[in-house]
Amino acid sequence: MTLGPPGFAAYARLRFIPDPAYAGQSEGDVDVAADHLSDAAQIRAAVETLLRHTGTPDDGYLLVWEGWGHEVFPRRALLRPRLTLPGRAYHLFRVPLPDLVSGAAEAAWEREGGSWMPEPAFVWPADRAWCVTADVDPHWAGIGAAPAAVDALLADPRLDVVRTDPDAQQPFYH
Repeated sequence: MTLGPPGFAAYARLRFIPDPAYAGQSEGDVDVAADHLSDAAQIRAAVETLLRHTGTPDDGYLLVWEGWGHEVFPRRALLRPRLTLPGRAYHLFRVPLPDLVSGAAEAAWEREGGSWMPEPAFVWPADRAWCVTADVDPHWAGIGAAPAAVDALLADPRLDVVRTDPDAQQPFYH
């Protein structure tokens, strides 16, 4: 599921760091600039761009991996619906997606008693126009969307996005 659910017309990868330059390369061997955006900031920037490609920007969903530990979540969050996929379980949240982009969702998370808000593993609008998936292992997030939405991501200078074939082997660090 690292590229998201099947059925989208186009797929892309949002690279948090560049793809491996050689076989067997470790993520620790990659030099990134001091002003490099965090993974969470890059996801927020991608969602900001994708908001123009949904009819339901104020009605969105997040899945947050429960593996971050219960102390990270606000107490009420642990009572929310859970979704279990092979090898991972998530807590489901419904949010206005502009709140994710602005940081308001993170601020509410902390006000409700969460220690810090991890980046969501899945983000999508209610109309399912696109989906961003960010597993904890790959150095990239997968995005399924319409071709115009992927084109908008490719044109966003804040992001390192490449088109990808969901059936192809994706690059991973070792």
